[in-house]
Amino acid sequence: MMKKWMKWTVIAMATVGLGVLLTGCGGAKDDAADADTEKIELKYANWNLGTESDKNIERRMIDAYNKAHKDVKIVIDKSITGDDYQGSLTTAASAGKLPDVFMINDIPNSYKNDWLLDLTKMTADDADFASISDEIKSTTKVNDAVVAMPFAKHILGYYVNKDILDELNLDVPEQGISIADFVKNVKAATNLDKNIVGTDSAQAMIDWYPGAVNNDMGWFTFTDGKFALDGKEMVAGMNAVKDLTTNGYSYNDLTAEQKEKMSADDSGAAFKAGQIAFYYNGTYMNADLQKNADFNFEFIGLPGGRNAIVNDYLGISKSTKHAKEAYDFAKYMSYGKKGFMERMAISEKNGLELSSLPITDDKEVTDKYWELVTVPGVQTANENLANAMFDPTKVVPGYIQARFEAPTGLKIGDEENANIWYAINEAAKGTINYQDYAKQLQELAQKSYDEAAAAMNSSSK
Repeated sequence: MMKKWMKWTVIAMATVGLGVLLTGCGGAKDDAADADTEKIELKYANWNLGTESDKNIERRMIDAYNKAHKDVKIVIDKSITGDDYQGSLTTAASAGKLPDVFMINDIPNSYKNDWLLDLTKMTADDADFASISDEIKSTTKVNDAVVAMPFAKHILGYYVNKDILDELNLDVPEQGISIADFVKNVKAATNLDKNIVGTDSAQAMIDWYPGAVNNDMGWFTFTDGKFALDGKEMVAGMNAVKDLTTNGYSYNDLTAEQKEKMSADDSGAAFKAGQIAFYYNGTYMNADLQKNADFNFEFIGLPGGRNAIVNDYLGISKSTKHAKEAYDFAKYMSYGKKGFMERMAISEKNGLELSSLPITDDKEVTDKYWELVTVPGVQTANENLANAMFDPTKVVPGYIQARFEAPTGLKIGDEENANIWYAINEAAKGTINYQDYAKQLQELAQKSYDEAAAAMNSSSK
């Protein structure tokens, strides 16, 4: 019996010893696993991340952040897809799985849906946020609460092909060109026999024209909660658009046969091929044009001297468990000085384009940026934003409905119930008379905004 007991004791001790040995051998792995689990994991979603093999500047920024922060790991949320970004965000929100940090394409609806963390206290103590202009900071607020972080800044306006105008002995326009001179130059530059057209899209004027002739108006006439689509400024703008559209001065409105004679498949390619005099776009085109436009060009902003800004924004999920860390990462990716300096360093080292203008007014950041981005006219435009208009698409409740989607109840062309975009587009092409519909369009746009604003305000109570 004693021998049997001793036998089991030896076996037990051996087993314990083996267990200790195994534990000792595996201790480093367990410690590493414990260290790994102690990392704060933040999920991030954006539509600009490309693929893993692309290694674009956004992914390199994430890698740099992860490398510099041993206690935080940023993970791209692959459930949020680029082909249906808003839809996949909505699906994630319904399942209670919103990413910690994500790009917002509609601040009012994201706020109404209770997705967004209130960032007011965080931004109040943030020196980097204080370095942003008041005009941009105002676009991050809903009901006086900061709910979004400006991710990127772009100026909207015209790039002009200086060579086309030089060949015609026309003065190359500068910032603040009058609307009358702009229209005159668009017409003078057009020569379809030589495959040259004045502008890419006359319809761009629909949005900027009213605010360019009246400083009390904003983008698409909208200001202080009111539209003025039946006002004299909008009517004059629509008449100017129709003139350019119907008389062959706008690339997008040429016939298929006319376009086929040109060397490009779209207006952007046509401008880079030297076939468009005035090309409307945003300053996110700077790097592409520097690389691919083989002629002298300059950015002149908008006619009338008043420029326009469109921003991108990040939001932090209201359900995040790590608000402080999420805020730090979001700031790094967007307006923060440290992050933007890193972004410029990555761009310079790897030959990757900087799509955003600096959001901060920090001098060290802006001085470095203008060393890297040398497109003529862009810095001048950036210094002329004190009275700028803002594209309301991402920041004004109901604007997408008011500008594009709201059904009019009208049969126009082949559309039994044309939406507001279709009606305005047809008026621009001259198939209907804008003034015949202006009052109805004004009432519809105003109703779209009023209802959306009321719904958003009630959701905050």
